[in-house]
Amino acid sequence: MTAKKSTAQRLGLVLEKVTSQSSRVPSTPAYGSWILGRVSETQQRRRVRIQTILTTFALGANLIGVGVAVLVVTVTFPVPSVFDARVRWITFAVAPAYIVLAFIVGVVWATNRVINNVRWAIEEREPTPQDQRNTFFAPWRLTRVLLALWGGGTVVLTVLYGLQDTNYIPKVLLGISFPGIVVSASCYLFTEFALRPVAAQALEVGPPPRRFAPGIMGRTLTVWALGSGVPVLGILLAAIITLSLHIVSPTQFTVAVMILATFALVFGFILMWILSWLTATPVRVVRAALNRVERGDLDTELVVFDGTELGQLQRGFNAMVVGLRERERVRDLFGQHVGREVAALAEKERPQLGGEERHAAVIFVDVIGSTALVTSRPAVEVVALLNRFFAVIVDEVDRHHGLVNKFEGDAVLAVFGAPVSLPNPEDEALGAARAIATRLRAEVPELKAGIGVTAGQVVAGNVGAKDRFEYTVIGEPVNEAARLCEFAKSVPGHLVASSDTLRGATETESAHWTLGDRVTLRGLDAPTRLALPV
Repeated sequence: MTAKKSTAQRLGLVLEKVTSQSSRVPSTPAYGSWILGRVSETQQRRRVRIQTILTTFALGANLIGVGVAVLVVTVTFPVPSVFDARVRWITFAVAPAYIVLAFIVGVVWATNRVINNVRWAIEEREPTPQDQRNTFFAPWRLTRVLLALWGGGTVVLTVLYGLQDTNYIPKVLLGISFPGIVVSASCYLFTEFALRPVAAQALEVGPPPRRFAPGIMGRTLTVWALGSGVPVLGILLAAIITLSLHIVSPTQFTVAVMILATFALVFGFILMWILSWLTATPVRVVRAALNRVERGDLDTELVVFDGTELGQLQRGFNAMVVGLRERERVRDLFGQHVGREVAALAEKERPQLGGEERHAAVIFVDVIGSTALVTSRPAVEVVALLNRFFAVIVDEVDRHHGLVNKFEGDAVLAVFGAPVSLPNPEDEALGAARAIATRLRAEVPELKAGIGVTAGQVVAGNVGAKDRFEYTVIGEPVNEAARLCEFAKSVPGHLVASSDTLRGATETESAHWTLGDRVTLRGLDAPTRLALPV
């Protein structure tokens, strides 16, 4: 093994990481079946797996085909008998020898030919356009080998039996060619299935090459023609042979039709089942991935392994998830900058300049002695300290359903009741202010801060220019909160609220506060009655 990992293996590591993160949810095989292994599997092991699958199925399908051919020429059309003394050397010597030779050649030649077509993947090379073409034409090339072997057997045995008696020609021709076509069709479908891991790597460099019967429709019509059309044609030919040659009795003809019809039903069902399974598994993989995305797992990524429209569906799913991840990243970043409530509001309706009057409560928090703080500590330490300070405030404001509207240096403006209305913004603001004061003393003892709380009518909306604006609140409560914050720096506890705010609170919250003196705050004409925490 080389140290360099293939693209599929790198993708496999990502998929396994995603699977481990969501281990509580039953995972779906990346290629639609556990038989095909993991995406991260080594290419050498994958080669062994693919060759084993192809060899096993090719041997099994062709053995069944040989059995069907024997049944047709011995039971379905009993006369002329292939056990007649004249043709025993063909039946017991030539036919078995050809079957053994065909099995050896078919297994060795056909499967090795498929492996050679996908050798680029085994050698962990980036596929060229020719490599990609070889990969998607590999099932047809294997099928051509099988058709050639079945066709050769049909010609050889038909000629040999026909030289002994021309009545052998129709039954040998029909008995061998009919199962040969059906078996070759089933091997084509199963080879497509076995090569999914390699097809996934080939599809990374571009769309699949155009084929004779592209897409789901072409695949379906081909299976119908080979799985149902050929058997029905066999029944038709059997009727023509019986009527024209008169070599079987009506009873024998009835038995022949019953056997051929049974073969048509069984083989038609098997081929359609394989086709349905090949079509359904990519859809199931996409459905399972959609369920993971619906649960919030946006790291989901599918392996594109199908060369039909289903592969386009898988590729489209991956593009959708990339878009969702980008949208979630932008939404999260937007929410961190402007607040999640503002971000949600902006998503629902197109933001416009202007505002509306809202009843809201406001908290203003400002660090005491910020100039001394900046000059006495290194800048990195100051930033780390302020981040701890802001973390406490943001946590409590969020917990009390508020919005941190601004960070102004070492000060914070928080709003309760805008843009999302609250039943009682005064309760939330006063409760948040008390919690902030308590936690700052315990968790950030290096910093002291004044905290002011007010409530009243504000104008809330977008302010700025049409190309650059921000959501904010303006009004007397905001100014009063800033002045109360400034005043709070000089009182014990460093937390004050206006009596109007306390008047709007419920009895439960009011019990934590007591009314204080009246003071005239800087910049305000009317005196303000203070409320202090108990």
